[in-house]
Amino acid sequence: MTLALPDSDYPDKLLSGLSAPGLPLRTIDLFAGCGGLTQGFADVRRGGQAVYEHVAAVELDQAAAATYAVNFGADVHQGDIADWVMRAEGIPEADVVLGGPPCQGFSQLGNQDPTDERNQLWRHYLTVVSRANPKAFIMENVEPFRRSPEFQFLVDETRPGGKLSEYVLHHEVINAADHGVPQRRLRTILVGVRKDLRVGQGATERVGDVSELELQSLLIPQPSPAQQKTVWETISGLVLQKTLRELPGRWEEVNGKRIAGRFTMAELHLRRNGITDRSMERYRAIPEEGNRFNLPDELLSPCWRKHKTGSADVMGRLFRDKPSVTIRTEFFKPEKGRYLHPWLHRPITHLEAALLQGFPMDFEWCGSRNQIARQIGNAVPVGLGRAIAEHLAPLLLAQRSGPASQPIRAPRSRGGKRNLAAV
Repeated sequence: MTLALPDSDYPDKLLSGLSAPGLPLRTIDLFAGCGGLTQGFADVRRGGQAVYEHVAAVELDQAAAATYAVNFGADVHQGDIADWVMRAEGIPEADVVLGGPPCQGFSQLGNQDPTDERNQLWRHYLTVVSRANPKAFIMENVEPFRRSPEFQFLVDETRPGGKLSEYVLHHEVINAADHGVPQRRLRTILVGVRKDLRVGQGATERVGDVSELELQSLLIPQPSPAQQKTVWETISGLVLQKTLRELPGRWEEVNGKRIAGRFTMAELHLRRNGITDRSMERYRAIPEEGNRFNLPDELLSPCWRKHKTGSADVMGRLFRDKPSVTIRTEFFKPEKGRYLHPWLHRPITHLEAALLQGFPMDFEWCGSRNQIARQIGNAVPVGLGRAIAEHLAPLLLAQRSGPASQPIRAPRSRGGKRNLAAV
C-alpha cells in the first residue's frame, strides 16, 4: 500500500467528505494544565459542529484545574490521578486520550522502586489508556523526551504482553511555529494508535500493517513554514492599550473552593511590578532586536561585565518580524530570556504571552498573576494542538465504531457554573 503525503489542505478535504455519524470524538485530558491542548482540539469544527468533545480531565494544580473548568465545563478532577483512576464511577470510554505525565525527576524508570510516586504517574497513565481503550493517545513533551527512560518505558509496553501491545507508536520533533503558532517551540509529539484501525474510510488496510513512513503521513501533521506568524501580527494591536498594575479583586467559587478569578484575557495585560529606575535605563538602551550585549558598561551588572559571552537572549527584545522565542513560565522577567517587547520599553505582559501561545480572546483564567504565568508557560500551544487534532480527525472518524458513534451535541458556551471534582 502506498499513501501520498498529505498536502496543506488534507484535514479540510477529508473532513468535508465525511458524513455526520462518528461525531463527536470523545477526549480525556490527563495532566491537563489550563487546557491548551484541549482548546486546540475544541477549535476543530465541521459544519459548525465540534469534531471533538471533552468528557473528563485530571489536573493536580488547583488554579490550572479551575481555569480548565471555567473554559471547558465537563468533569475536571483536581487532585492526584491515582484517586481518579480508582474512583467508583470508573474511567469513561474515549476516542482520544491527551496529555502525558511530567518527566522531571525521573531516572532509570524501569529499575525504580515500583511504589515510587513518580514512577506511578506513568503506570496510572497506562491504566487509563488500557481501560478507556481509545483509538489514539497523544503526548506532548520537551524535545529530549524521545531520549528519556520514560520514552523507552512506553516503547517497551508496546511489546507482546505490555499494556500498549495493541498500539503502534510514532513520534516526531515538531516546531510549533511551523503550524501557525507565533512562537518557536520544539516539542516531541508522540502518537499511539490502535493497530486495528482502518487507514481510511472504506479501506481494508489496518494501521498495524503500514510502514513507518506511512505512519508518519497518517499521524503527524507536516511542517508548513509558510504558516509561520510573527510577533507583530500577534500583538501589534495592543500597542495603544494601557497596561494594568494588578488583576481585579475578583473571586470564583469552584466546587466549594474559593480562588481568584475568573479573569478575561484583556485583564491579563499586566505590567511587571517593581521595575527599578536602573531596569528602565537598561530597557531604553536596548535597540530593536538587541540584547544585554548592547548595554553600555555603566548599565551592566557585575555578572554581565564578568561574562562577555553566553546567551544572546538575556535582556533581549523579541523580533517583531519573526515568531517569538519559547514562552516559559517567567516570561515577565527579561533577565531570564528574550522577553522584552519588540519596541516598547517593558517586558511582555501576561496577555501578550497568552496570545503568543495561541489562546483565544474569550479564554478565561483563574489564579494569582504568578499562577496564571505558570499556566501560560506550561501550556501546549493551542495552534499545535489544533494542527494535530485536524490531522488525526479523518483517520479517527473513518472507523465508525465505538464511543465515536454518539450523537452530535451542541458546542458548550463559555461562562456559567462549571463542575470541578476536587479531592
